[in-house]
Amino acid sequence: METVSILVDVQNVYYTTKQAYGRNFDYNKFWRYATNNRRVINAVAYAIDKVDEKQRHFQNILRAIGFEVKLKPFIQRSDGSAKGDWDAGITLDAMEYAEQSDTIVLVSGDGDFDLLADRMRTKHNATVEVYGVDRLTAASLIDSANKFIPIKSDLLLNLNPITYKLL
Repeated sequence: METVSILVDVQNVYYTTKQAYGRNFDYNKFWRYATNNRRVINAVAYAIDKVDEKQRHFQNILRAIGFEVKLKPFIQRSDGSAKGDWDAGITLDAMEYAEQSDTIVLVSGDGDFDLLADRMRTKHNATVEVYGVDRLTAASLIDSANKFIPIKSDLLLNLNPITYKLL
């Protein structure tokens, strides 16, 4: 059976689906699709922790689905800007998981991951699947993946969902 590791850039998918569709990503539907006939080796959702009750509820939903939830604290700088980025953590985990998995599924449209996708394919011989909102996913990331799966209405919550303020 094919092995898979799943890495979800929670902030990226939250903001891109909200911007493009005004709706939230359906993690349950995604899980069923991404894990179909595959053995899950790792599944991690990378998020920013603002210590909010709705956010804790959302994180518990992710855990119940099967994700490990990795959190970084939300940092508000004195100049009003904010910091909350998982790029380095996702990259480090992805390189490790690529050695253990046939396929790496990356849920993000962030073009910073194009070199990572290319390296996983060429150095680790892993198949890289990228899920992202089509018009908000970097072309360089799409080109670096073996397969791009656009996030469309079939991977979004159908009803007006509870809004989880993430960042």
